[in-house]
Amino acid sequence: MKILLTGCRGQLGTAVKNSFTEHELTCTDFDTLDITSREAVLHFISKNRFDAVLNAAAYTQVDKAEEDPEKAFAVNCMGPENLAYATREAGIPIVHISTDYVFDGLMGRSYSEDDIPNPASVYGRSKLEGEKLVARLNPQHYIVRTSWLYSTVGQNFPKTMIALSKTRDEVRVVNDQSGSPTFAPHLARGLKDLLNSASAYGIRHMAGSGQSTWFELTEELYKILGINARVVPVSTSEFPRPAKRPPYSVLTSFQTPRINLPPWREGLFEFAHEWQMIAQPS
Repeated sequence: MKILLTGCRGQLGTAVKNSFTEHELTCTDFDTLDITSREAVLHFISKNRFDAVLNAAAYTQVDKAEEDPEKAFAVNCMGPENLAYATREAGIPIVHISTDYVFDGLMGRSYSEDDIPNPASVYGRSKLEGEKLVARLNPQHYIVRTSWLYSTVGQNFPKTMIALSKTRDEVRVVNDQSGSPTFAPHLARGLKDLLNSASAYGIRHMAGSGQSTWFELTEELYKILGINARVVPVSTSEFPRPAKRPPYSVLTSFQTPRINLPPWREGLFEFAHEWQMIAQPS
Protein backbone atom coordinates (compact mmCIF):
# COMPACT_ATOMS: atom_id res chain seq x y z
CA MET A 1 0.00 0.00 0.00
CA LYS A 2 1.31 3.42 -0.96
CA ILE A 3 0.61 5.88 1.87
CA LEU A 4 1.18 9.61 2.26
CA LEU A 5 2.23 10.42 5.83
CA THR A 6 2.00 14.04 6.96
CA GLY A 7 3.67 15.30 10.13
CA CYS A 8 6.40 12.71 9.70
CA ARG A 9 8.89 14.27 12.12
CA GLY A 10 6.55 14.37 15.11
CA GLN A 11 6.09 11.77 17.83
CA LEU A 12 3.47 9.77 15.96
CA GLY A 13 4.94 10.37 12.52
CA THR A 14 8.29 8.95 13.62
CA ALA A 15 6.57 5.93 15.16
CA VAL A 16 4.56 5.33 11.97
CA LYS A 17 7.75 5.40 9.90
CA ASN A 18 9.25 2.75 12.16
CA SER A 19 6.10 0.59 12.18
CA PHE A 20 4.75 0.71 8.62
CA THR A 21 7.73 -1.15 7.17
CA GLU A 22 5.69 -3.29 4.77
CA HIS A 23 4.04 -0.23 3.21
CA GLU A 24 5.50 2.33 0.83
CA LEU A 25 5.51 5.59 2.76
CA THR A 26 5.93 9.06 1.32
CA CYS A 27 6.85 11.19 4.34
CA THR A 28 6.18 14.93 4.47
CA ASP A 29 6.25 17.68 7.06
CA PHE A 30 5.46 21.40 7.00
CA ASP A 31 8.57 22.23 4.97
CA THR A 32 7.82 19.70 2.19
CA LEU A 33 4.01 19.89 2.01
CA ASP A 34 1.96 22.82 3.29
CA ILE A 35 -1.33 21.13 4.15
CA THR A 36 -2.96 24.55 4.67
CA SER A 37 -2.66 25.12 0.90
CA ARG A 38 -5.41 23.30 -1.00
CA GLU A 39 -3.61 23.79 -4.30
CA ALA A 40 -0.41 22.21 -2.93
CA VAL A 41 -2.28 19.28 -1.40
CA LEU A 42 -4.35 18.58 -4.52
CA HIS A 43 -1.27 18.68 -6.73
CA PHE A 44 0.80 16.45 -4.44
CA ILE A 45 -1.84 13.75 -3.99
CA SER A 46 -2.96 13.67 -7.64
CA LYS A 47 0.63 13.52 -8.87
CA ASN A 48 1.70 10.62 -6.65
CA ARG A 49 -1.38 8.36 -6.79
CA PHE A 50 -1.51 7.19 -3.19
CA ASP A 51 -3.69 4.40 -1.79
CA ALA A 52 -4.34 6.25 1.48
CA VAL A 53 -3.34 9.33 3.49
CA LEU A 54 -2.43 9.29 7.19
CA ASN A 55 -2.58 12.77 8.66
CA ALA A 56 -0.35 12.99 11.74
CA ALA A 57 0.26 16.72 11.31
CA ALA A 58 -1.18 18.93 14.05
CA TYR A 59 -0.74 22.12 16.03
CA THR A 60 -0.44 20.67 19.54
CA GLN A 61 0.72 23.62 21.65
CA VAL A 62 -2.40 23.70 23.79
CA ASP A 63 -1.67 26.89 25.73
CA LYS A 64 -0.24 28.83 22.79
CA ALA A 65 -3.39 28.03 20.81
CA GLU A 66 -5.30 30.33 23.20
CA GLU A 67 -3.05 33.18 22.09
CA ASP A 68 -2.90 32.23 18.41
CA PRO A 69 -6.19 30.57 17.44
CA GLU A 70 -5.66 31.46 13.78
CA LYS A 71 -2.60 29.24 13.53
CA ALA A 72 -4.24 26.43 15.48
CA PHE A 73 -7.29 26.45 13.19
CA ALA A 74 -5.13 26.70 10.06
CA VAL A 75 -3.21 23.51 10.87
CA ASN A 76 -5.91 21.56 12.74
CA CYS A 77 -8.91 22.56 10.65
CA MET A 78 -7.91 23.94 7.24
CA GLY A 79 -5.19 21.30 6.80
CA PRO A 80 -7.48 18.31 7.40
CA GLU A 81 -10.13 19.96 5.23
CA ASN A 82 -7.70 20.16 2.31
CA LEU A 83 -6.51 16.59 2.79
CA ALA A 84 -10.07 15.28 3.00
CA TYR A 85 -11.08 17.15 -0.15
CA ALA A 86 -8.04 15.90 -2.07
CA THR A 87 -8.45 12.29 -0.92
CA ARG A 88 -12.13 12.34 -1.89
CA GLU A 89 -11.16 13.62 -5.34
CA ALA A 90 -8.60 10.81 -5.59
CA GLY A 91 -11.09 8.19 -4.33
CA ILE A 92 -8.86 7.08 -1.44
CA PRO A 93 -9.33 6.89 2.37
CA ILE A 94 -7.91 9.29 4.93
CA VAL A 95 -6.81 8.45 8.46
CA HIS A 96 -6.98 11.60 10.59
CA ILE A 97 -5.62 11.79 14.15
CA SER A 98 -7.62 13.67 16.75
CA THR A 99 -7.64 14.06 20.52
CA ASP A 100 -9.43 13.54 23.82
CA TYR A 101 -9.50 17.35 24.11
CA VAL A 102 -12.63 17.39 21.95
CA PHE A 103 -14.38 16.49 25.25
CA ASP A 104 -14.70 18.77 28.26
CA GLY A 105 -14.02 15.88 30.66
CA LEU A 106 -16.93 16.69 32.95
CA MET A 107 -18.94 13.46 32.65
CA GLY A 108 -16.86 11.61 35.23
CA ARG A 109 -16.62 8.47 33.12
CA SER A 110 -14.74 7.28 30.07
CA TYR A 111 -15.73 8.58 26.65
CA SER A 112 -16.76 6.32 23.77
CA GLU A 113 -17.14 7.18 20.10
CA ASP A 114 -20.87 7.85 20.60
CA ASP A 115 -20.42 10.60 23.18
CA ILE A 116 -21.04 14.18 22.07
CA PRO A 117 -17.89 16.36 22.02
CA ASN A 118 -17.78 19.64 23.90
CA PRO A 119 -14.26 21.09 23.81
CA ALA A 120 -13.21 23.59 26.47
CA SER A 121 -10.14 25.06 24.73
CA VAL A 122 -9.13 26.60 21.40
CA TYR A 123 -7.00 23.55 20.69
CA GLY A 124 -9.94 21.22 21.34
CA ARG A 125 -12.29 23.30 19.19
CA SER A 126 -9.80 23.39 16.32
CA LYS A 127 -9.41 19.61 16.42
CA LEU A 128 -13.17 19.05 16.55
CA GLU A 129 -13.76 21.31 13.55
CA GLY A 130 -11.07 19.38 11.70
CA GLU A 131 -12.89 16.14 12.51
CA LYS A 132 -16.18 17.50 11.20
CA LEU A 133 -14.66 18.63 7.91
CA VAL A 134 -12.92 15.31 7.33
CA ALA A 135 -16.14 13.39 7.99
CA ARG A 136 -18.18 15.67 5.75
CA LEU A 137 -15.80 15.84 2.82
CA ASN A 138 -14.63 12.23 2.51
CA PRO A 139 -16.91 9.28 3.39
CA GLN A 140 -13.81 7.05 3.37
CA HIS A 141 -12.46 8.34 6.67
CA TYR A 142 -11.04 7.00 9.89
CA ILE A 143 -10.97 9.67 12.60
CA VAL A 144 -8.80 8.28 15.38
CA ARG A 145 -8.90 10.02 18.75
CA THR A 146 -6.03 9.37 21.11
CA SER A 147 -4.95 10.65 24.52
CA TRP A 148 -1.81 11.86 26.31
CA LEU A 149 0.53 10.84 23.50
CA TYR A 150 4.26 10.55 24.23
CA SER A 151 7.46 8.96 22.95
CA THR A 152 11.21 9.51 23.10
CA VAL A 153 10.82 12.02 20.23
CA GLY A 154 9.97 15.69 20.73
CA GLN A 155 8.58 17.40 23.82
CA ASN A 156 6.13 15.58 26.07
CA PHE A 157 5.19 15.02 29.68
CA PRO A 158 7.39 12.03 30.61
CA LYS A 159 10.49 13.71 29.16
CA THR A 160 9.67 16.89 31.09
CA MET A 161 9.36 14.90 34.32
CA ILE A 162 12.73 13.26 33.72
CA ALA A 163 14.33 16.67 33.13
CA LEU A 164 12.78 18.10 36.31
CA SER A 165 14.11 15.21 38.38
CA LYS A 166 17.67 16.21 37.46
CA THR A 167 17.35 19.60 39.15
CA ARG A 168 14.82 19.01 41.94
CA ASP A 169 14.50 16.69 44.92
CA GLU A 170 10.73 17.19 44.89
CA VAL A 171 8.43 17.37 41.86
CA ARG A 172 4.85 18.62 42.18
CA VAL A 173 2.44 16.95 39.77
CA VAL A 174 -1.28 17.36 39.12
CA ASN A 175 -3.38 14.51 40.53
CA ASP A 176 -6.92 15.54 39.54
CA GLN A 177 -6.72 15.04 35.77
CA SER A 178 -7.23 11.51 34.43
CA GLY A 179 -6.58 10.22 30.94
CA SER A 180 -5.27 7.31 28.90
CA PRO A 181 -1.48 7.65 28.45
CA THR A 182 -0.55 6.43 24.97
CA PHE A 183 2.90 5.38 23.80
CA ALA A 184 3.23 6.56 20.20
CA PRO A 185 4.70 3.27 18.83
CA HIS A 186 1.67 1.42 20.26
CA LEU A 187 -0.68 3.83 18.50
CA ALA A 188 1.27 3.46 15.26
CA ARG A 189 0.83 -0.31 15.37
CA GLY A 190 -2.87 0.15 16.07
CA LEU A 191 -3.20 2.44 13.05
CA LYS A 192 -1.47 -0.15 10.89
CA ASP A 193 -3.92 -2.81 12.10
CA LEU A 194 -6.79 -0.44 11.35
CA LEU A 195 -5.68 0.17 7.77
CA ASN A 196 -5.03 -3.52 7.22
CA SER A 197 -8.39 -4.60 8.67
CA ALA A 198 -10.70 -2.92 6.16
CA SER A 199 -12.96 -1.98 9.09
CA ALA A 200 -16.01 0.22 8.66
CA TYR A 201 -15.16 3.90 8.31
CA GLY A 202 -15.94 6.36 11.09
CA ILE A 203 -14.62 7.53 14.45
CA ARG A 204 -12.31 5.33 16.52
CA HIS A 205 -10.91 5.79 20.00
CA MET A 206 -7.42 4.36 20.28
CA ALA A 207 -5.40 4.97 23.43
CA GLY A 208 -3.41 3.13 26.07
CA SER A 209 -5.59 0.72 28.02
CA GLY A 210 -6.55 1.74 31.53
CA GLN A 211 -6.32 5.17 33.08
CA SER A 212 -3.92 7.30 35.07
CA THR A 213 -3.45 10.75 36.54
CA TRP A 214 -0.33 12.77 35.73
CA PHE A 215 0.81 12.12 39.31
CA GLU A 216 0.40 8.34 38.96
CA LEU A 217 2.18 8.41 35.61
CA THR A 218 5.14 10.26 37.12
CA GLU A 219 5.35 7.96 40.14
CA GLU A 220 5.40 4.92 37.86
CA LEU A 221 8.00 6.48 35.55
CA TYR A 222 10.34 7.34 38.42
CA LYS A 223 9.93 3.84 39.83
CA ILE A 224 10.87 2.22 36.52
CA LEU A 225 13.88 4.49 36.02
CA GLY A 226 15.02 4.38 39.63
CA ILE A 227 14.66 8.14 40.07
CA ASN A 228 14.67 9.17 43.72
CA ALA A 229 12.93 12.54 43.46
CA ARG A 230 9.78 12.76 45.61
CA VAL A 231 6.53 13.15 43.69
CA VAL A 232 3.97 15.39 45.42
CA PRO A 233 0.32 15.36 44.30
CA VAL A 234 -1.27 18.78 43.74
CA SER A 235 -4.51 20.11 42.28
CA THR A 236 -4.98 21.71 38.86
CA SER A 237 -5.80 25.01 40.57
CA GLU A 238 -2.22 25.17 41.85
CA PHE A 239 -0.93 25.20 38.26
CA PRO A 240 -3.14 27.69 36.38
CA ARG A 241 -2.71 27.47 32.60
CA PRO A 242 -4.16 29.54 29.73
CA ALA A 243 -6.08 26.56 28.31
CA LYS A 244 -8.55 24.48 30.28
CA ARG A 245 -7.73 20.77 30.51
CA PRO A 246 -10.43 18.08 30.63
CA PRO A 247 -10.38 16.66 34.18
CA TYR A 248 -11.47 13.17 33.07
CA SER A 249 -10.88 12.28 29.44
CA VAL A 250 -10.24 8.54 29.55
CA LEU A 251 -11.05 7.00 26.16
CA THR A 252 -12.75 3.68 25.48
CA SER A 253 -13.92 2.09 22.24
CA PHE A 254 -17.11 0.26 21.37
CA GLN A 255 -16.27 -0.13 17.69
CA THR A 256 -15.84 -3.58 16.18
CA PRO A 257 -13.51 -5.13 15.45
CA ARG A 258 -11.99 -3.42 18.48
CA ILE A 259 -8.32 -2.53 18.26
CA ASN A 260 -7.03 -2.49 21.83
CA LEU A 261 -3.68 -0.91 22.59
CA PRO A 262 -1.51 -2.36 25.37
CA PRO A 263 -1.96 -1.15 28.98
CA TRP A 264 -0.48 2.30 29.60
CA ARG A 265 2.05 0.91 32.10
CA GLU A 266 3.42 -1.39 29.40
CA GLY A 267 3.86 1.60 27.12
CA LEU A 268 5.61 3.56 29.87
CA PHE A 269 7.98 0.64 30.50
CA GLU A 270 8.89 0.51 26.80
CA PHE A 271 9.38 4.28 26.76
CA ALA A 272 11.69 4.08 29.79
CA HIS A 273 13.73 1.29 28.19
CA GLU A 274 14.14 3.31 24.97
CA TRP A 275 15.01 6.40 26.98
CA GLN A 276 17.73 4.54 28.88
CA MET A 277 19.18 3.28 25.59
CA ILE A 278 19.32 6.86 24.29
CA ALA A 279 20.62 8.45 27.50
CA GLN A 280 23.14 5.71 28.29
CA PRO A 281 24.16 4.03 25.01
CA SER A 282 26.39 0.99 25.34
